[in-house]
Amino acid sequence: MKTYVRISVSVFIAVMLAGCASGGMFTASNITEVQLQKNNFIIVAKNVSGEAEAGYLFGSTLSLGMMTNTVAVLRVSGTGMLYKEALEDLWKNYEAVHGPAEGKKLALVNVRYDADALNLVVYTRPKVMIRADVVEFIN
Repeated sequence: MKTYVRISVSVFIAVMLAGCASGGMFTASNITEVQLQKNNFIIVAKNVSGEAEAGYLFGSTLSLGMMTNTVAVLRVSGTGMLYKEALEDLWKNYEAVHGPAEGKKLALVNVRYDADALNLVVYTRPKVMIRADVVEFIN
């Protein structure tokens, strides 16, 4: 019986160590300061949004504001790079309506981050959403 318990504990530890974890919090620190006090910009899009999610088996996700942490055994969907994918989705959604962003002097303002988590017994799904306004500098 002791051997069975040791083997079970060893297998459990091996599975937990072979699992995956994902954690993230988007915090930006900019050295460049942009003043939106002058009349040198126009708002070209409001409430542009992007989102990303991933699915995991045998784990749990904790989301608080703009922070999302997941610990699980196996990722079954998504890449786990939720903030990067959500920002890429935001720009894709912008370009679908307003054309290519390349070559324009654009900036994201009023950026808001939300996170959500679905935790079931054997499945967890973290989701990150980014919403922002887009301004274009005209001078």
